Order: sequence, then C-alpha cells, then structure tokens
Amino acid sequence: MRRPFLHSFLSACVIAAAGASQARAGDGLVNVADHRVAKDGKTLCTGPLQGLIDECAERGGGTVYFPPGTYLCGTLVLKSNVTLHLEAGATLLGSRNLDDYPPHVPALRSYTDLYTEKSVIYAEKAENIAIVGRGAIDGQGKWFPGRHAYKSRPYLIRLVECRNVRVRDVTLQHPAMWTLHLLACEDVVVDGARINSLPAVNDTNDGIDVDSSRRVRIANCDISTEDDAIAIKSTTPRRCEHVTVTNCTLRSDRNGFKLGTESVGGFRDITLSNCTIRDARGTGISLLAVDGGTCERIAINNVTIHNVRFSAIFLRLGNRGRSYWVARPGDKPSDAPPPPGVGAMRDVVISNVLATGSTTTGVFMTGLPGHPIENVTLSNVQVATAGGGTAKDARRLDVPEMEKDYPNSHKFGPLPAYGVYARHVTNLRLDNVELAFGKDDARAPVVFQDVRDLDLSGLRAETGPAADCAIRLRQVEGALIRACRPRNPIPRALDCSADCVGVKVSGNAFDEP
Repeated sequence: MRRPFLHSFLSACVIAAAGASQARAGDGLVNVADHRVAKDGKTLCTGPLQGLIDECAERGGGTVYFPPGTYLCGTLVLKSNVTLHLEAGATLLGSRNLDDYPPHVPALRSYTDLYTEKSVIYAEKAENIAIVGRGAIDGQGKWFPGRHAYKSRPYLIRLVECRNVRVRDVTLQHPAMWTLHLLACEDVVVDGARINSLPAVNDTNDGIDVDSSRRVRIANCDISTEDDAIAIKSTTPRRCEHVTVTNCTLRSDRNGFKLGTESVGGFRDITLSNCTIRDARGTGISLLAVDGGTCERIAINNVTIHNVRFSAIFLRLGNRGRSYWVARPGDKPSDAPPPPGVGAMRDVVISNVLATGSTTTGVFMTGLPGHPIENVTLSNVQVATAGGGTAKDARRLDVPEMEKDYPNSHKFGPLPAYGVYARHVTNLRLDNVELAFGKDDARAPVVFQDVRDLDLSGLRAETGPAADCAIRLRQVEGALIRACRPRNPIPRALDCSADCVGVKVSGNAFDEP
C-alpha cells in the first residue's frame, strides 16, 4: 500500500540530495521504481526510461531517480533541464546489441564524425543537464569489435553543443570506445567522477575528451583508462579554452594528460594542477599542435608523474595538417575547406613537477625549422629517468623532424639527452631543474639545438661516467647559463659548437669555455 507521506518525504530527500549537483532544480521527481521499470539487468528498458526522461522534460525539468538495481538500455537521449540521479547500487547497463543504439549525427561537423554516431547517453543542444549520484554507467565494451571498427562501438556519454552540464560522483566504466565526450559544450563541471576502462576491455577507451569546449572544470576525479586519461582536443574550427583540471589521479595505458592530438581550432587558457599521473605506457603530459591552430597560455603546476614508458613531458609543434572535415552524403568536393597549415605553440609554463621512471627522456620539446615553439618556462622541475642511454645515442643530433607523423614521442627514436632535449624553441627558460637517472647514461643531461634566447639557471644534473659533457649547445643564439653544476666530476661541463653565438656563462660550478 502506498504511503503518501513517506513517498513525498523520500522525493523531497532525493531532490535535496541531488539539488547541489543539478544543473537546474526542476519541480518534479520521477522515481523509476514507481513506474515498474525492470531492474534485473536482462530486460531491455530503453523505451520506458526514455519516456520518463521525456516526461520530465515536458514538465519543465526535474530529476529521474534510479534506485538500486541494474537497468539494461540502449541509447538514452538526455533533454534540457533534466537530471539523471543514479543512487548507490544503481547501474545503467549498456546493451550488447548494436541495434539498440540508433545513429545520432550532430549538426556540428567535427573530425569525430569519423569515429562515432552511437552512444549510451546522448544529448545535443541541451541546457541545464546533469548526471549525478553514486551509481554507475557501464558500457559492456568487451562485447563490441576492436580498434578500427569505430562506428560499431558506442561511446558511453556524448554531449554535443550542450550548456550548463554537471557530472558528479558517478562511476563510468567499461566503455566500448570513449567514455565522456564533451563536444563544443560550455559551462561544464565534472567533479568526483570515477572513470575506469581497466583492465582494457577494448581499444581507444579515452577517459574524458574535452573537445572544442569552453569553461570546463574537471576536479577530484579518479581516472584509469586503456587510452588517454584526459584528452583536450579541437576537432572543429572552434577553439577549446578556459579548461581547468585539478586534484585528479590519472592512470593510463597511453597518455595521462594529452592536449592537441587534433588541434584545428586551437587552445587557450588551459591549466593542470595538483594531479598525479602514473603507470602511463605512453607519455605523462603531452602538449601538441599538429593540425594547425594556436596552442597558447598553458599552465601546469604541482604534478607528480611516475612510471611512464616514454617522455614524462612532451611538447610538439608539427604539421600533420589534418582537416576537421569528414564528408557526408550530399557534400561536394568543393565544400571541403583547405587543410590547415602550421599552427603555433607559445606561452607555456610548467612548474613544480616531480617525474620519476620515464624510460627515454624526461622532457622533450620540438618545433619545426622556421616554426619554433615560443616562450616556454620550466621551473622547480625534478626528473629521474631510467637511464641506460649509449654513447651512440649521445652523438645523435640528426633526430628526424617527422612533421607529418602522428605525434608520439617514441617515434623519434633515442634522443641525445636523458633529461631535457629542446629543439626549434625561442625564449626558453629553465630555472631550478634537477636531473638524475637509474642506470648509467652516456648522454648529456640537457641538449639544446636551434634554440634562441635561452636562460638556464640553477641546473643540477647527474652525469654518467661515459658522458662527455653536462650541457650541449648546437645552433644556439643568445644564451645565459648561470648557477649550474654537474652532480658528478666531468671533464667538460659545457659543449658549445662553433655555430652558437651570444653564449654567456656566469657563476657556475665549472670553468667558462
């Protein structure tokens, strides 16, 4: 027998609990249990659940509340002013049947048109939407085909051109492809989410993809993924800007924090702070601009990086030149825009970083001839690599440009420095950088090649017994080297080639050249 008072009290409590997380506190609450929606994880309930979302939206907004249980569904389309509240013990379970995911092709064109048209939860041009609670959304990714079968793998959540979005406290797990894709969204908060695609159940399982979006805050999240944990992208001509990532734990089989794999629209005002990155089988932090666009005003502060397979930090200005345009039926060849040219990367500050266990080079940054990375500062950075570089590696100053290649740091092969290798950079400042290795390394701690306006201050670097110098300069114009010292005796601290000009040394623990 229904108890009206108890039912009203429960509804009020749920609304109060969800209110802080709702994008807009609607007047209504729809309790899934009141509508006898199956919660056995076997009965497909897409239709009834979509009906409740639509009902909530038609009433002007509110909350669809999921009590404990497992709700099997295909695509659910989230509407404006609606919150999905998943109580602890509640799971939205994505169907294993691809037919349960009808295609949704957004009006906005982006390179991700190539990847997907299906998802478990989808919203387009919706406002004031939220997914909250201590429940879970599970994509059952292992039941879908692998890496290159893009459109046969649903995303877990895809939000396109949405405004005022909240994702709080939920667990997002086992996606068939990307987990949370924010495409051209504005005013987004992702707080306290737990994202998990490990052990790997499929390929390219990114955690959070912030794509051509503005005013996004990601905080207090625990992310463990097969692919990039957090990826900042620009797969449209719209700039991705005002993105803050803080207080997160990131683990990835690829890259921990990656910006710019697609960079058409560019990036501005991106920050990463107070985070830990560990066990990345790619790179800890990657900042890239390879498809045009300008990457500028990037700040990284208070980050620990441990046990990454390649470089701890990788900055790359390239020229792959991939367009955002993916042809659709009815398009003419003349509709496609020209491919983008070389973009720009500038105004990057990386401070208070402790990185241990990278296996190639601690910090690797490279622009292109005639297109340098500009205005980079590394301060209070400690890097300990695995070491083991050979004398042959140390002499390798013909590292290929690879301007058209996919921007992975390991593709360049062994680098001539174990600590910092910088090439094609203008206005580079290193202040209080400390470098060390595990196994003896014959490479110099730092190598600068085609660098203008270098300020190197307070370097402390370990050198191996086979190393011939601590600091190597090639084609450097305008450098001030001061207060630096090797941590081990070395016959020659500074190796400065004849094509360097304007190099000044002062107050170092080694003799001037």
